[in-house]
Amino acid sequence: MTEAATRGVEPAGSTSSPRADFGRAVRDTIPVAMGYTPLGAAFGILLVNSGLDWYWAPLSAALIFAGSMEFLAVGLITAGTPLLQVAVMTLAVNFRHVFYALSFPMQLLRGWGRRLYGAFALTDETYSLLATIPRQEMTANRLTFIQLLSHAYWVGGSIIGALLSFALPSSIQGLSFVLTALFVVLAQDCFYKRKDSAPTLMGLAAGFVALGVGERSFLAVALTVYVAMLLGWYLLQRKRSAGEEGT
Repeated sequence: MTEAATRGVEPAGSTSSPRADFGRAVRDTIPVAMGYTPLGAAFGILLVNSGLDWYWAPLSAALIFAGSMEFLAVGLITAGTPLLQVAVMTLAVNFRHVFYALSFPMQLLRGWGRRLYGAFALTDETYSLLATIPRQEMTANRLTFIQLLSHAYWVGGSIIGALLSFALPSSIQGLSFVLTALFVVLAQDCFYKRKDSAPTLMGLAAGFVALGVGERSFLAVALTVYVAMLLGWYLLQRKRSAGEEGT
């Protein structure tokens, strides 16, 4: 009997039951639920107060599932924005997901159905959450459950907000900060769990650089600077490893 088995710990790379993976996914997504539910409610309130029927909130949350773009889409739709402009705006807002896909554990997912949903449900928050979980502990079921639960929180929150909008004032301040607070919690958790703090520090540095550019280009500049720093750090690590092997 192995040491891991005597301690009741599953060896790295072993499979676990769907029920156990679901329980882990529920615990993993508690911070996401605390952010998605009130933020989804804010989206539902905004949508109904903009003159759209309440059922567009859960429908949009289920089919689009892109928080920042959904908020932006409400204004674009109510303003009668041309479809081509909406498409260009969507590409610009969600282009950051190209970088997420580079390290998303797609190889764990088997079958086109799971893979398509994995790509569709890859959001900022689920990506940040997955970054805090060691790869050897991640399974296909756990990954899918994390995305399904996060999606459910967003849809559920939008339904709550759409229904509550009929009884609440037309303007509620402060709900939009929930998303920022969620990222702070996820970044803090990632910092504590990772042995190497360099990626977190580089992310902070990239953010400060982007602040000097302005709000409109903040995200694009921050991502570009961060990717450049990561690439430089990776090349430096490779150079050091090659030097150690040569000595």
